[in-house]
Amino acid sequence: MTVDVLQQPTRADRRARAAVAVLFLTNGALFANLLPRYPQIKADLGIGNAAYGLAVAAFPTGAIAAGLAAGVLVRRLGSARVAVAGTLLTGAGVLAAGLADSVAVFAAALFLAGAMDAITDVAQNAHGLRVQRRYGRSIINSFHAIWSIGAVTGGAMAAGAIALDLSRGQHLLVSGVVFGTAACAALRHCLPGPDTEPAGEGEGAAGGDPRQERNATTSRRTVYVLTALVLIATAGTLVEDAGNSWAALYLADSLDASVTLAACGFIALVGAQFVGRLIGDRLVDRFGQRQVARAGGAVAAAGMGLALAVPTVPGTVLGFAAAGFGVATLVPAAMHEADELPGLKPGSGLTIVSWLMRLGFLCSPPVVGLVADAAGLRTGLLVVPLAGLLVVLLAGVLRPRRR
Repeated sequence: MTVDVLQQPTRADRRARAAVAVLFLTNGALFANLLPRYPQIKADLGIGNAAYGLAVAAFPTGAIAAGLAAGVLVRRLGSARVAVAGTLLTGAGVLAAGLADSVAVFAAALFLAGAMDAITDVAQNAHGLRVQRRYGRSIINSFHAIWSIGAVTGGAMAAGAIALDLSRGQHLLVSGVVFGTAACAALRHCLPGPDTEPAGEGEGAAGGDPRQERNATTSRRTVYVLTALVLIATAGTLVEDAGNSWAALYLADSLDASVTLAACGFIALVGAQFVGRLIGDRLVDRFGQRQVARAGGAVAAAGMGLALAVPTVPGTVLGFAAAGFGVATLVPAAMHEADELPGLKPGSGLTIVSWLMRLGFLCSPPVVGLVADAAGLRTGLLVVPLAGLLVVLLAGVLRPRRR
């Protein structure tokens, strides 16, 4: 794997960093503008819960269907162009979903939006990692923190549009134009040229071993590391989904919390994750990604494990906060390491990790639900401390502290 060398970023590098930040912001904001409109869409289409659930599942289905194409597109067109084109098409899909007059059109629009969102995600991370290599230090976590700001901004825009009684078409058209224009403007300041093959492929190549044997060893090592990175990234998304899908339900139904307090579990997890990403780059530069991930996995496992062992409302809220803080850097770390793996084409490792991570994210809610139905949601939420322990075990594949 490559070893980043500390260096002073140029003005072009700083502009490129700002441009990537804009791409992450727009990606977080576009879909978040649609989510608060879901109840209105469901009511206007006159569909039941089952049909609504199937239609909404089109978004992650589209992401999985198109996700593997991202690497090829990045290599052919460049990560910046793909990210901007994906942003524009995501906005178009979101607008079409908002204007849909039938379940079929709604699902098809979400499928398009999900497919483009997955491609955009890989491309913007690939370009962000290009910029990070120019900086010679970790900055990828800050981009993911800005994505969270974008998501909050999008949700607030939607709430404001609903309060102003704007139609879905007006609201989502404004959102698409604003963020699409921002993405196009950012393209001018992205790094020029193609996405090149990561350096450092000669690691371990000396010693006179035959090329075929060396390639076989590298291939086995690459497969092992890639598998571990997928599991680390999936562990991070499993914890995120626990907050998204189950925190409020567990606090309200199992612990008899009020509606307001029940919402605090999700808020605590997302807020702590945002803080973890804000300070994550400094922690990674000081201690190395390996130690940060191990410590984070231990914090998530201990915090949520204690909350489940001794269930109280304040303790559970703190447990979700510990889990969010602990996994804050996992997905960026896995993407970084995958993008640097030797023996893979540019964008391939990043694409594989992103695709399989989304597959795990799609499967996790029904798995937790099945366990909850059989043994209670408290048992189902054991997925959180188990995910933390998995990270502790696998963090050795991540980069140690720079010496």
